[in-house]
Amino acid sequence: MTPFDVPARTPARPGRAPGWIREKKIGLASLHAVKSVARSHLLSTVCEEARCPNRGECFSRGTATFLLLGNVCTRPCGFCDIANGRPAPPDPTEPARLAAAVEEMKLAYVVVTSVARDDLPDGGASHFVSAIRALRRLDPAPGVEVLVPDFRGRFDSLRAIVEERPDVFNHNVETVPRLYSRVRRGARLDRSLGLLAAAKELAPGLTTKSGFMVGLGETRSEIVDLLRSLRDATVDVVTIGQYLQPSRENLPVEEYVPPAVFDEYRFAGEAMGFRHVFSGPFVRSSYRAEEALLAAHAPR
Repeated sequence: MTPFDVPARTPARPGRAPGWIREKKIGLASLHAVKSVARSHLLSTVCEEARCPNRGECFSRGTATFLLLGNVCTRPCGFCDIANGRPAPPDPTEPARLAAAVEEMKLAYVVVTSVARDDLPDGGASHFVSAIRALRRLDPAPGVEVLVPDFRGRFDSLRAIVEERPDVFNHNVETVPRLYSRVRRGARLDRSLGLLAAAKELAPGLTTKSGFMVGLGETRSEIVDLLRSLRDATVDVVTIGQYLQPSRENLPVEEYVPPAVFDEYRFAGEAMGFRHVFSGPFVRSSYRAEEALLAAHAPR
């Protein structure tokens, strides 16, 4: 038996979070500045919506993740605290407001994401296109990463975004396939892997990225298998972080994964040929996003 055959969860559900899971110190000055500008332009940041523990660090580094297409999602994922229901129609002024906020904040790198919009014919792809174009018109133009939903497998939606040549194309698989029905309802791993592989086929030079959480009841061998599947889909960069229950209505934490295990996952991913593996308790999909882009293009 190898270490990766050992279940990643403990027999009993954990109680108090261990010492390595502590709230990071937040730089209040940069935090309030970003919140103020975002609100003045009627924008939402995932950093705030999800109370990301890295939000102060990212803001101080000139990076932020903006949530487009509203804050109501058409899918009820078990891990996510964003409201589920019927979203409002897309606001055509939002891309311009996004660009204005990015210019005012002097951001060097911007991550653009959205809720799942299964109510829209293209899943919201045209809105992503408008946002990328608005950001590209800025001088200087920031680096642009898109973190997209799966668009229900619509190839035309994927192609429309890839043709805009974002710096990074990101789509998260979130968890191992066995847990999808509980964690990521409405999604399929094969569809997500197909989306990532197709993005690379459409634009071989494009940096592709994906991420997932641990601590939801997966085994270590399942994580290694998931990493292999992502590498087979020619993904360049992977992020691995600890799941933290955002509210009582969301799935409970099954295990607080020790930092040493995160290191094991990083070593395993690097051995498989990923350009960069961010793995740690506080790692999130957009953590040090601009650094991951540089690493993906660094000579081996």
